[in-house]
Amino acid sequence: MNKVNEKKDLEYYMHLPYRVEVYPEPDGSGYTAAIPDLPGCITCAGTMEELAEMIEDAKRTWIECSLEDGLPIPDPSSVDDELVPVPHTIHRQLVERARRERQSVTQLVEAALASAVR
Repeated sequence: MNKVNEKKDLEYYMHLPYRVEVYPEPDGSGYTAAIPDLPGCITCAGTMEELAEMIEDAKRTWIECSLEDGLPIPDPSSVDDELVPVPHTIHRQLVERARRERQSVTQLVEAALASAVR
């Protein structure tokens, strides 16, 4: 086992607040999720509920493989970030507007927040 991971087990890493990025599929068929701090940790699903389960499974698999291979596992770079839950109806409206404006939901929300705090 790598000295970096020596005293940290799977459950330790599973409880760290890794940032998850979610992108709607352009054709409306579902969503893709990725954990930027864990390169290659990505999955997709038809619904947000399925996606939540699948990204946790992908994270667990990524961490298990890294522990087994003795590879370093980075701590989250977003420990100070705070996630804000958004009701499904608002999320759907954001997705639809982002599609109309040909931008990502993240870009749309960042622009709206930036203008709100100016």
